Amino acid sequence: MLLIPIPMLSQGTYIDENALQPAQVNTYWNWGDVHTADLQLYQLNGIQERNLTSEQRAEFFRTEFSKLGLAASIQNYTFSTSKGTVSGNNAYAVMSSPRAAGTEAIVISASWLSRAGRGTLNLRGTSTVLSLAAFLKDYSLWAKDIIFIISDDYLHGMHAWLNAYHGTIPSNLRTDPLEHTSGVIWTALNIDYSSHSFSHLGVFHEGLNGRLPNQDLINSFRLISHYTGGVPMTVYDHLEYSDSVDRLPEQNLFPPWVPPFIQQSPQLQQYGYRVRNVVRHIGYQARGMCSGVHGLMHQFRIDAITLFAVPADGPHGFHALGRIVESTLRTMNNLLERLHASFFFYILTSPGTFMKIGMFLPSTILVSVAMLFRGLGEWVTAGWVCEISEASLKGNETEKSSPARGTWRNRQRPMLSALIVVVTTHVLGVLVFNLVCSRWFAEYPSVSFIFTTVSVIPPVLLPLLSTNAPEAAPTSMLLKSSNLCLASTVISITSLLNFSLAAMLVTTMGIPLATSCTSSSTTTSRLRYAGYCVLAWGWLVLLPGEVESAIWNWEVLGVWFAPFICIVYAPLVMQAAIVCLQGS
Repeated sequence: MLLIPIPMLSQGTYIDENALQPAQVNTYWNWGDVHTADLQLYQLNGIQERNLTSEQRAEFFRTEFSKLGLAASIQNYTFSTSKGTVSGNNAYAVMSSPRAAGTEAIVISASWLSRAGRGTLNLRGTSTVLSLAAFLKDYSLWAKDIIFIISDDYLHGMHAWLNAYHGTIPSNLRTDPLEHTSGVIWTALNIDYSSHSFSHLGVFHEGLNGRLPNQDLINSFRLISHYTGGVPMTVYDHLEYSDSVDRLPEQNLFPPWVPPFIQQSPQLQQYGYRVRNVVRHIGYQARGMCSGVHGLMHQFRIDAITLFAVPADGPHGFHALGRIVESTLRTMNNLLERLHASFFFYILTSPGTFMKIGMFLPSTILVSVAMLFRGLGEWVTAGWVCEISEASLKGNETEKSSPARGTWRNRQRPMLSALIVVVTTHVLGVLVFNLVCSRWFAEYPSVSFIFTTVSVIPPVLLPLLSTNAPEAAPTSMLLKSSNLCLASTVISITSLLNFSLAAMLVTTMGIPLATSCTSSSTTTSRLRYAGYCVLAWGWLVLLPGEVESAIWNWEVLGVWFAPFICIVYAPLVMQAAIVCLQGS
């Protein structure tokens, strides 16, 4: 996996869909439209100073859209979670296409809060959406409806709107039906512009549960940003070394103790930049998190990205951003069908290079196959036993130079005890998952009690299992065999759906599960068991922030990471722990 960021394994990006024709139009966004955006920004600054409520903000946005003659409305929503309720108000408007029947649509959105964090408001991104609504309605070239959305908060506002739009309202969401709708949404742009000006436009593309948009959308935007707006594109907010010489140590790729001749090596700088992009991609995708508001749309087969204006002291602002968004919308307006020709499984190593699935998938598949062979080897070994007769031992005493010869005999491999352990650990995982998602855990987060309980239960229940007969294979060998085969199957399947999650499983389970074994020393067995317990459930104690985030993402956004860790990953590791414990 350390070879993934190497430049020679990547290839240049390119456009697959001929209908897109990026950066091939004359844009009409001008300084008058920039003035409109400035006026909207002035009003939004007033809203911030007056500290208006969510309802008052949404009413202001609805009024602004209505002044333009657009069909506008407000959506009220409330999510119920184990920690209480989350409420908000979204404002949206629909601009009907003058050249089509409104069966397809494009979305332009901005959230009230920026992904920059710490309560940063996305004022300029919001004002960009409002000014684009005033600009785009004056042209009759649109073949698709355009939906403008200003969602409340950061993520849950857009999530509520999308569920209401597509009629997939979960049981914990109470919302009003949308007053205005359109056709099938094909593509979407989310604008995140919180600073005064920017130097680069960063692309965030990861969606919920590891989904990615069609790469043609990102490639088209890169060409448009470069040739139409004159703004360099970057992956996330990571700047290459040549672009970040005035921002060190903020964008330094190496720790300060690294010698200067290493830090100044062009090859290592390029490798370090790609490593940052790959690590961040894996961080988002493995946890099933979306890297922006756009990621909520992928579950509805909407190709979407977030355009993040990287804060800087210039030189770009509303003028460059407006031209880029207009040209990108014109490109998406050319589509005759959904984007399908380019890649859906890839890793962006740099703005202009990527790795396709055939280059990075073998890194996890090879490990999973090795685990499968190790498990099958344990199964074969468990079926045979070597018996040395007394005659062979007496003969060996006279001929000390030759080892004693034994006879291999087939023996039974009863799987009942091993299957009971497997089922019990997964049932225990289900109980832990329901416990951490309960209102009791939200009010009394006693993670140490849960960790201690799930670690003590297996040793207490282990003596209740029936012991295999002496002529049968030991349960520890059969359990290890099934554990490795099951883990290999999980990794192989996951690698096709979410490579980053499979890479995390390979890193945390590959060696530990393969090296689990019994020991004649009780102390050694218990120490090994404690180590596996920390690997399986230690995140409850060591990472409370991640636990809270994973639970919220599951309850509100439907991210599978929390149930997967509790019901699949942790039980597999605990089975390896029980293998060590059975030898004591």
